[in-house]
Amino acid sequence: MRICIFGAGAVGGYLAGYLSRGGARVSVVARGAHLAAIQANGLTVETPDESMTVRISASDKPADLGPQDLVLVTVKAPALPEVAATIAPLLGPDTPVAFVMNGIPWWYFHAHGGTLEGRRLPALDPDGALWRTVGPDRTIGGVFWPACSVPAPGTIRLLAGAGSGTVFGEPAGTITPRLRAIEAAFQAGGLPVTLTPNLRALIWRKLAFNLSAGPLCVLTETAVMDTQTEAALTAASGQLLTEAIALAAAMGIALEMDIPAIAETNRSLAHKPSILQDLSAGRPMEIDALYGVPLEMARMTGVPTPLLDVLVALIKVKARARGLYNPS
Repeated sequence: MRICIFGAGAVGGYLAGYLSRGGARVSVVARGAHLAAIQANGLTVETPDESMTVRISASDKPADLGPQDLVLVTVKAPALPEVAATIAPLLGPDTPVAFVMNGIPWWYFHAHGGTLEGRRLPALDPDGALWRTVGPDRTIGGVFWPACSVPAPGTIRLLAGAGSGTVFGEPAGTITPRLRAIEAAFQAGGLPVTLTPNLRALIWRKLAFNLSAGPLCVLTETAVMDTQTEAALTAASGQLLTEAIALAAAMGIALEMDIPAIAETNRSLAHKPSILQDLSAGRPMEIDALYGVPLEMARMTGVPTPLLDVLVALIKVKARARGLYNPS
């Protein structure tokens, strides 16, 4: 199976290593020093249990890699316009494209049903470029749970959560042959994988969990556990979860989340969320996918989100001051 990982950073690089070891013909789209290291020395994936290096095709030009049987897009949301502009050479007539990303995906309202069916999200897909070049019918959604990082060019490190794996689903909620093909490739590589008929519920579950600490981490520039050391911040975390649960309910998703248990989990997490890693590294931040579009949905449905409104506004001010946020 020819699989191209578009965006071989922390998530994509981790998947690329194991998929390659499982026998897939893997290539990656990467750039800069990371690309140069992969081309020179291969891609190394480190976990608490092992370290492996795989030799794979790598380029910053998708046209060098040719049509694929599957494309996994694992970039951050600000890079989606670049994906739309350059992905075409990777696509054969029936190539599915699985978007494994944080937050609300650009395709969210495709096959959604109801009054919001087919609604576009220009904050994530400016000018509908992905809708035209990839198209919602090719699209598969994915939720990735483990935490990974890129400690050095060409090296991916698993930090936590290997057993929770990746979940894939069709926007229409069916379990299709192309989902089964992805499942088989992941299983061959030893990657935990689940197929679901209700991916949107998992998207909201992960988003709510991210909202419980992510905004506080960005504003304090500390790890998750450090945002739980003050009673007022723990209370704020609970309020963010409450707002997220209400918003999900307005979108037809019933989330059952134990707020005290999540607070206890957060008190043990030394991990820094990816959006904070981007802030620290001076990279464009996924503010729209994680925060802006959920707030847009809140306005669509009349759900009050007073605390999230204020925190997101502060994050936008901070990100703009550092040149890391340029809304579409």
